[in-house]
Amino acid sequence: MSEMNRKWYSGMTRTEDWWAVWLGSMMFLASIGSLWGLDLTGWMAKPGTWVWGAFSLDAALKPSGYENWHPFLSWLTTYLVFTSLTCLAAAAMKLDLKRFFAGWSILFVLTWVIWVIGQEAHFKVPFNEFEKYGLSWGLSLGGGFSYLLALSVGLIIGNFFKGTADFLMEAAKPEWFIKTAIVFLGIKIGIMSIEATGFITELVMTGVAATFVAYMLFWPIVYVLGRKVFRLSRDAAAVLSSGISICGVSAAIATAGAIRARPVLPVVVSILVVIFAMFELIILPGLYTAIAPNQPIVNGSALGLTVKTDGADAAAGAMLDELMRANAEANLGVVWKEGWILMASLTTKIWIDMFIGVWAFVLALVWVYKVERKAGQSRIGPMEIWHRFPKFVLGYLLVWFSYVMLASTGTETAEALNQTAAAVEGPMRNMMFMLTFVSIGVITDFSKLKGMGKLALLYAVALFGIIAPIAYGVAWIFHRGMMPPSL
Repeated sequence: MSEMNRKWYSGMTRTEDWWAVWLGSMMFLASIGSLWGLDLTGWMAKPGTWVWGAFSLDAALKPSGYENWHPFLSWLTTYLVFTSLTCLAAAAMKLDLKRFFAGWSILFVLTWVIWVIGQEAHFKVPFNEFEKYGLSWGLSLGGGFSYLLALSVGLIIGNFFKGTADFLMEAAKPEWFIKTAIVFLGIKIGIMSIEATGFITELVMTGVAATFVAYMLFWPIVYVLGRKVFRLSRDAAAVLSSGISICGVSAAIATAGAIRARPVLPVVVSILVVIFAMFELIILPGLYTAIAPNQPIVNGSALGLTVKTDGADAAAGAMLDELMRANAEANLGVVWKEGWILMASLTTKIWIDMFIGVWAFVLALVWVYKVERKAGQSRIGPMEIWHRFPKFVLGYLLVWFSYVMLASTGTETAEALNQTAAAVEGPMRNMMFMLTFVSIGVITDFSKLKGMGKLALLYAVALFGIIAPIAYGVAWIFHRGMMPPSL
């Protein structure tokens, strides 16, 4: 009953969801200082493109705004600011602060080393810039190589250096990092909304159809498959159906709580969600780029429907954005603006996420009044919708709409905002993406798939035989021919 009687403000200082809102909002408010002539975000470090054999710190690392600062001072300030904020959050969330600080520091340094390596010109620059950097060959993967490298290093640690992975586990929080990055992304979406209002409106509205598909099509198909073919119990089929059809770990946990499922079920389904998300993250961005290089928005939306965790979806969307833009510049002769493909993926996913609280409430009612029908069963109050609603979405929307309202007041205001907000929506957001990739790898142990039997088999069949094909078909119907703006 104590869980059911929580206040509306419960968890505001104790959950990753809320701390994503607080961290994202803090940096957004800092960026607004430009309206009074204050650059409060120019200390943020960012990596630059460099060439093997001609490495220089000034080329590989630089401040976002404070041009007179030494690169190392900018990086050290970045570390100190984010370490202070994340440790404050860790203390509020009752994490082991000493272990978090040590793990965070290692992850931070490792992430930046990987990020700088990933910016080497042979990995990054498109074919048409080879002459500029004196290259005779290159992979032309854009920023996508940094993400792939971060994920690879994380997976090596998580699967071959398990002692190290256990030590880092307290600080490896991919869901928190990616949700913070998505709040930062609200600024980028605000900029994009002003540039192409009609496109944004169309993309958001088609998210309604994606939500309908996820809840009204995927869920019942997987549930019936689990019950009739795999002979799962009602609670096992329901928890797995939510996990694979809606929003992964959050949906599995929310559903399990709503229907009072056995405690082991959300744990097992969460493990499956995370591990299979790694396969999707590794396979889908490259596959979609190869099979439909001229359908960027279709590919982005299909990812949002298919990948079932916020972290993996945002990470896969960022990787897809980089790979497709690099491919388009090299092979199609067009330069798409950064972020639009990622936005297609996130917009679809966020629409789906927004209604998990409502869906959990619906399932709770069905279980209480239809499936169980037990006398004296606790009543399910509407406040449960609020508690199960993903709070980082509020931060994302708040930052998005606030930026649009401020920038719409005049050209000078918009230019001032763009100057300092660039550090938040660019380097800060990308750093959180990089931390997410490393952390996802660290917490992923493929050996945990052993012994899961029917649940793992059902998950694989449903994901690759039902979810992925239908998702791509729906994305094709609603987004075919839509193109992001070009430079």
